[in-house]
Amino acid sequence: MLELKELCVSIQDKEILKDISLTIPDGETHVLFGPNGSGKTSLLLAILGYPQFKITKGEIIFNGKRVDSMAVDERARMGMGVFFQRPPVIKGMKLNDVLKAVAKKNGSGMDINKSTEALNLSYLAERDINAGYSGGEIKRSELSQMFAQKPSFLMLDEPESGVDIENMKLIGKKIRMLLERDIEKEKRMRSSLIITHTGYILDYVDADMGYSLINGSIKCRKHAGRLFEHIQKFGFKECELCQDTA
Repeated sequence: MLELKELCVSIQDKEILKDISLTIPDGETHVLFGPNGSGKTSLLLAILGYPQFKITKGEIIFNGKRVDSMAVDERARMGMGVFFQRPPVIKGMKLNDVLKAVAKKNGSGMDINKSTEALNLSYLAERDINAGYSGGEIKRSELSQMFAQKPSFLMLDEPESGVDIENMKLIGKKIRMLLERDIEKEKRMRSSLIITHTGYILDYVDADMGYSLINGSIKCRKHAGRLFEHIQKFGFKECELCQDTA
């Protein structure tokens, strides 16, 4: 599904990611842990193809095809999707209209009314996207768009950030559903990379592999649950000493 080979990324001639290598197979969910400012979101945006993130070395391979020279929209058409931590306000564009357009374009067959009801979004359907939304409303709106798009590879940037407990229960349950974590791996249609520094999303979504990103480099990789337990016990500073990068 997704493979990064010794990826180095710079922004304004400053290297921010160094020799990042990882592989996310079909049907798997991987988690990238790291403190604020470690480069987690930068990696996500580099994978998506945002032009300010210049790849100086390495490769991004998606579904067997090298994509690091492709534009953002090309990667999206290939099946990449993103759940942003802080998506922009889009004036003049109603949530309901966007969901209908995305579902039609991608042939997802999503019932818009049922989806907005399930995510408690019906009252926002005719409002501009993210305009005056609370943290929980923004996350639920982003999630509804992912259900409409149904990407084959989904990246989630801090899905638990700015969300209260009640909203987190709903969002966590729906993310688990979207990632098809309750069916056999061989039958799943979706892989994902979740970015987090709190790890709270793991209360709702189990994951196959975890990585710790410290100062732009992967310092440790192991089963996501075991890595999170280690981080909870010792903090990220201990990850800097870890040699488990194989």
